[in-house]
This record gives sequence, structure tokens and C-alpha cells, in this order.
Amino acid sequence: MASEALIQRFDMGKRLSEMAVHNGVAYLAGQVADDASKDIVGQTEEVLKMVDDLLQRAGTDKSKILMAQIHLVDLSDFDGMNSVWDAWVTPDHAPPRATVQSKLADPGWRVEVVVTAAVN
Repeated sequence: MASEALIQRFDMGKRLSEMAVHNGVAYLAGQVADDASKDIVGQTEEVLKMVDDLLQRAGTDKSKILMAQIHLVDLSDFDGMNSVWDAWVTPDHAPPRATVQSKLADPGWRVEVVVTAAVN
């Protein structure tokens, strides 16, 4: 009988974990800015830093992102978010990505990013 693969959970709370790693894949919870007073550029910078930090803890990095989902409250923020994303994403390793308009849980949040990444 094969043994069940280990699932690692990071920053687990009552409702959710910030990340789970299983079978060589890191699954991040939606990341949102701690400082909701920032504009779209500031919130995107903060969120992508959080993504970097979580991926590092899992032993991987943004060059190994398999899929990114970006939720924007207002599609007029698309260009501002992309200005930060384009400077952040690893050249020649841009992941598949979806960007949608969403109503987020906190009215101050402008962007939420969900990422899955390979862990080597």
C-alpha cells in the first residue's frame, strides 16, 4: 500500500492556510494588501512581495509559477496593476494568467492574487 503524500500547510488559521504544498506544487491563498489605503500600484507591489515571500518559504520562486489569477475590483486599475506585474515577472517565464473583475471582501482592497507554483 502506497503511503499518502505529505501536505504541508503554512500559516494555518481557523478558516484557511496561506499556502499548502503537495506533490511538488505550492498553492497560495489569495493575497491582498495589508495596507488598503494604498493605490493599485502600492497594493500590487505589496501583494507581489507577499507572493515572493511565500514562494521562498516553499523553496521555489516566481520563475516556477504555473498559473496566476488576478482579481481587480475596477478594471480601470488594469494598466496600473500591469505596470507592477511587468516589472516583477521573471523574463522568459511569464506564467499563464487570468485577470477578472471581482468584488473583494474588504472594500479597501483593489487587487487579490492567487498563484500556484512548482516546487523543485
